[in-house]
Amino acid sequence: MTISYDLFSTIAKEAGADLIGVAPIDQCADIPRKHHPSSIFPEAKSVVVVGRRITRGSLRGIEEGTNFANYRAYGKDWLENRFLCLTTFKIAEYLEDNGWEAVPLQNLPPEIPPMGVRVKKDLPEPNVFVDCDDLAIRAGIGEMGYCGVLLTQKFGPRQRIQVILTDALIEPSPLPTNTICQYAQGCRGFCPLGAISGEKEIEIRGKKRIVGSIDYRVCASCKNGAIPNTSHPSGKPDRIAAACIRGCLSFLEEKELLENRFEKKFQIREPWSIKSESDLFKL
Repeated sequence: MTISYDLFSTIAKEAGADLIGVAPIDQCADIPRKHHPSSIFPEAKSVVVVGRRITRGSLRGIEEGTNFANYRAYGKDWLENRFLCLTTFKIAEYLEDNGWEAVPLQNLPPEIPPMGVRVKKDLPEPNVFVDCDDLAIRAGIGEMGYCGVLLTQKFGPRQRIQVILTDALIEPSPLPTNTICQYAQGCRGFCPLGAISGEKEIEIRGKKRIVGSIDYRVCASCKNGAIPNTSHPSGKPDRIAAACIRGCLSFLEEKELLENRFEKKFQIREPWSIKSESDLFKL
């Protein structure tokens, strides 16, 4: 039995999902075993990607430079570890209530080094972490933007995602036919620290894209809204509230490239920026 995408999408939205995508496991054939979903669940037939929006208002305090804690709660920690987790869990419950196994996975940094030794010589070293952004693109949820974060047609960079691996056969979600990000090199200017320099080509499912080359060591020192990775020191910083991604969001909205639209512009005033810690003492 194959679950129709329309039915599954309805179930997911009733559970609170703003975004839902499904990719058959064979769309992951080119993923290395150390990041492959089947390394965690060999019987997996479908990869489900679940997303919930980051409300634009949770970025307002950082955009104005007056409140940083609100984003950490509603845009990051609570959203990811409570609200989205509950939605992911409810969808997993639906699958298991109907006889299929479901493995919920949080969005942890795939670049974390191995944390154990192989239990068999033909297996990868634990822990295996999947690349949720990569899987979201394979499931048709969005694309990788020039700025180096996942962009969706609905919200641009404003979402958190998690993954469910299941042995249920679910009809794949439709793949997007248009492009959200137009490879805008002007995005480099959104970073006050110059962390976006040069370009590189990436390829996912045979589709090539040009994205900016990002020095994440610079991002780690950013005082403009970037947050150090809380899962592992080698993980990339969270940049969704940083000046670069707030600039990306404003650009996409002004070009009317996103479905979620608002009465007023996001960036009403000139964005503030701090280039170094010494700038803090000049305020």
